[in-house]
Amino acid sequence: MLDLDALDFAKGGGYVTVITQDAQTQQVLMVARADREALERTVASGEMYYHSRTRGPWHKGATSGNVQHVVSLHADCDGDAVLARVQPAGPACHTGAVSCFGTTESPVDRAGAAVFSRLAATITARKAALPLAEGVKPSYTQRLLSDRNLRLKKLGEEAIELAVACADEDRVRAAEEGGDVIYHALVALAAIGVSLDDVARVLDQRAR
Repeated sequence: MLDLDALDFAKGGGYVTVITQDAQTQQVLMVARADREALERTVASGEMYYHSRTRGPWHKGATSGNVQHVVSLHADCDGDAVLARVQPAGPACHTGAVSCFGTTESPVDRAGAAVFSRLAATITARKAALPLAEGVKPSYTQRLLSDRNLRLKKLGEEAIELAVACADEDRVRAAEEGGDVIYHALVALAAIGVSLDDVARVLDQRAR
């Protein structure tokens, strides 16, 4: 993913600059610095670590839950900066904004995007943890990921329940069933290697 030996940490006094970008929207989320230890932890965990002057290496989202799942890491031509393309599980800025550089999205847009990103990231993490060690009880998501017939059966059932709720014009139940359909659809897609980003690209192309 990234050749740490090719980075010039000395040039920045032991650090390199990290520009973090949303891999789906291409929006720059934040700029921070990282030392070798922080990047080693990033590569090993698949989630972003940076370096704080007061805390040392820190795991983005360890407290807030707004972790950043690494999609790719690329060094610049001088080796003193890294472009981190990530799938964020929530806002990047401590103010609650999607980006530290501001955004044109409304609070509702940001909340909705964060919910879907967080859900997709959780499903991805559950999948990455398979197979489980002997004696470890799987989560519901992991049961679905491990059983093709079960996940497709549940997806079909939830779709029918959503259709019925819409036919009854029951807005509350329709919203609940819609959530169930989206969750089970994302699990079914993740099971065959299709990500939320893949779906978003299709919808973006259609919108154009």
